[in-house]
Amino acid sequence: MNPMSIMKLMSAKNQFTENHPKFEAFLKAVFFRKIEEGTVIEVSVTRPGEQPVTTNIKVQRSDLDLLEELKGLMK
Repeated sequence: MNPMSIMKLMSAKNQFTENHPKFEAFLKAVFFRKIEEGTVIEVSVTRPGEQPVTTNIKVQRSDLDLLEELKGLMK
């Protein structure tokens, strides 16, 4: 990844954190302990005036590998 792309990504990450500080705190609390294979992660999206849409995943080894890669990008 080229340096300009990394800088742009970091700037967007910083703006997201500024806009949503509780979400970053939530992620830090969740990732304080390692996510284990078999953990269930649930996501819910509620648009204005609509019912929530919810899904979940049961974490697999390949998911853990992806999460480690993403955490490395955020440092």
